[in-house]
Amino acid sequence: MLDQWKMKATGKRESQDSAYFCWDLKMNTSMANIIDLRSDTFTVPSDEMRKAMFEAQVGDDVFGEDPTVNALETYAAELFGMEAALFCASGTQSNQIAINVHTRPGDEVICSNIAHVYIYEGGGIALNSGSSVRLLDGPRGMFTAEQVKANINNRADVHLPNTSLVCTEDTVNKGGGAIWDFNEILKIQEVCKANGMALHCDGARLFNALEETKMTPAEYAKAYDSISICLSKGLSAPVGSFLVGSKEFILKARRRRKTMGGGMRQAGFLAAAGLHGMQVERFRLHEDHAHAKAIGNVLSAMPYCAEIMPVETNIVIWRPTSNSSAEMIEKLTPLGIKCFPFGPVWLRFVFHRNVTPQQVQELIEKLQGLKLNDGDFNFFFQRFEDS
Repeated sequence: MLDQWKMKATGKRESQDSAYFCWDLKMNTSMANIIDLRSDTFTVPSDEMRKAMFEAQVGDDVFGEDPTVNALETYAAELFGMEAALFCASGTQSNQIAINVHTRPGDEVICSNIAHVYIYEGGGIALNSGSSVRLLDGPRGMFTAEQVKANINNRADVHLPNTSLVCTEDTVNKGGGAIWDFNEILKIQEVCKANGMALHCDGARLFNALEETKMTPAEYAKAYDSISICLSKGLSAPVGSFLVGSKEFILKARRRRKTMGGGMRQAGFLAAAGLHGMQVERFRLHEDHAHAKAIGNVLSAMPYCAEIMPVETNIVIWRPTSNSSAEMIEKLTPLGIKCFPFGPVWLRFVFHRNVTPQQVQELIEKLQGLKLNDGDFNFFFQRFEDS
């Protein structure tokens, strides 16, 4: 272990044993040019964003007196054509607040069986709102208005929970960054209105979808009662999310945020980052999409890639021929490629501002040179010796 730290400090390889060296590099990532594809949550603020944070005017937001938070909420509401907005600490918090406002204990929420609000928010629908969930299956996390209609409970039947809310996710994380067909969303909106239900969008990566469809946020928002937008993914802010909706909805949401411990004081430093993200960073998301699509094309041609989901935005989800995400990660780690397993079979690459064009070219070369046979690491050592 001492040798590891010595190599980290000196940049020299003390051991000539290739097996040890490979393991050592996996432990000590400072030796490699790391390409971090784990998530767009790993983005860090740009110099311009840091400057905006440093210079932000602040006050006490719990009293409604933080001018930068107020500016973010006003900008967000106007951008989405909604009456009001609420700055929140995270996407999970904003989603859970919205669900809590739209439902009562004992209600039921309709969503996809791979929805973030169902899988990745700590059971919050049950914990925070006391609601059950009706899960719909559909291609890449997208369902139809007919499915929604067929899964609304009979309100006259006291044995069944009251169906009060439908949640969509756009883009769909586990669907490989899939973009919803807006015409289908409009049909779902009609079903919701006809049955007295609310429609909420988990728009953690909605700006990615809008970049591809070229719809304006205000055009998109007309279909929804509420939308949650994440600021700390592709927009590169360190913290934050916001909700948009009617004045009545946001007033209730503000109260829910307080009860969830989400009232922040001089939050303008964080809001300044989110405001910069919306006004500047969202206009470069097409670069991340181009990078993802380029890597998708490369992987599609590789013999070790058995399947890849359609690449529409900044996410690439693919399945290796080994059907083992853990095994593939073992091969990618020594190459300086960080990624997450998406279950036992699939892997996810996420592209963002901190994955540079130079790194994308490096990634292409590494993926094209990767051979999954007895000489798994020959490519890597050759590259190291050439450098």
